[in-house]
Amino acid sequence: MTGAVSRAGPVHDMADADRAAGRFAHRWGLHVGETMQFSNGYYAELLAPDGSRATEVLVDPRTGAVQPEFGPAMMWNTAYGMMSARSRPGTVAIGPAQAVRIADRWLGEHRRALHAAEPERFPGYYTLHTLRDGHVVGMLSVNATTGTVWYHTWHGRFLRMQEHPGGA
Repeated sequence: MTGAVSRAGPVHDMADADRAAGRFAHRWGLHVGETMQFSNGYYAELLAPDGSRATEVLVDPRTGAVQPEFGPAMMWNTAYGMMSARSRPGTVAIGPAQAVRIADRWLGEHRRALHAAEPERFPGYYTLHTLRDGHVVGMLSVNATTGTVWYHTWHGRFLRMQEHPGGA
């Protein structure tokens, strides 16, 4: 899936972003779980038919281009990322609770006012919303094998989120 891009035309709102992500997801037998709007564009989680999280994509509001998200979705995703053809999903060395501890430790050192929400498991890594006073402000990912943290700097300011019924 890495490098795949789908264009849908300008995206004016969450409904447009959701439709663009849905068309992209359909090509891979996936569906949209969560859609988020940030000041720099849209983000969507793509779910497998069984409801498990498969990968993350970005939707460009100017062009409607949909592509795998930078960073963990491309580099760490053991099912849909760059390593998927060369590797099999490995043993997860880090569990969800440990991913939160790692994320909170990293945030305490680099973004003191933030803390991590519950982790969302993707093949090979976790993505966690970052919170300030209980409100989503961004996200980061934790590699499920090494514990490496990747802060998502490209989103910009969080604006809003939409969950889909039946999402994982």
